[in-house]
Amino acid sequence: MARTALVTGGSRGIGAAISHALKDAGYTVAATYAGNDEAAAKFTEETGIKTYKWNVADYDECTAGIAAVEADLGPIDVLVNNAGITRDAPFHKMTKDQWDQVIGTNLTGVFNMTHPIWPGMRERKFGRVIIISSINGQKGQFAQVNYAASKAGDLGIVKSLAQEGARFGITANAICPGYIATDMVMAVPEKVRESIIAQIPTGRLGEPEEIARCVVFLASDDAGFINGSTISANGGQFFV
Repeated sequence: MARTALVTGGSRGIGAAISHALKDAGYTVAATYAGNDEAAAKFTEETGIKTYKWNVADYDECTAGIAAVEADLGPIDVLVNNAGITRDAPFHKMTKDQWDQVIGTNLTGVFNMTHPIWPGMRERKFGRVIIISSINGQKGQFAQVNYAASKAGDLGIVKSLAQEGARFGITANAICPGYIATDMVMAVPEKVRESIIAQIPTGRLGEPEEIARCVVFLASDDAGFINGSTISANGGQFFV
């Protein structure tokens, strides 16, 4: 029987590529989204992947949404915590609201999604928790104190969950993408993109599908001995 995978923020950008790749690998896939109904409907129409709308920063919405997914598709075996936002500003100009929004989605959202699913994974003696962190969670970034803190915190979650879940057949791993050719990155001025690419030894942006292939591997049985690890997919821009 096919395993069920849930991808947060899974109808656009890197998340959409992950959802596609998992479906192609034989998983039954559900994708969450936060607000773009039109994009989610188009994604479902094109892929056949069911989408569910809720805010990962709200614990009650997560528990209700997860229950709906499991009622429709069965127990969740693979959780990909991909949903993330930015609210960039230099620290001296950053507002409390900008901090709270980013931490709420990118860090607390991982707790909110993983916590309700974790007991079932323990009971079934299998689970894959994969968190999409960021190169900027590893090295920091100007005007992204909130984002860098949230993504660095995600790496701490992975290392801790790996230790708690190992004897129950659960792995927890992270992927830290560098600069990827998503709509958001491609929308920045060309000169800015060129300056970004100049910092990447491979001389190009990454593709969403390259991150998706990392997810498919970490979700597989072949990755059962990889636990608490971070894959840096950044074209050689930063080494840990």
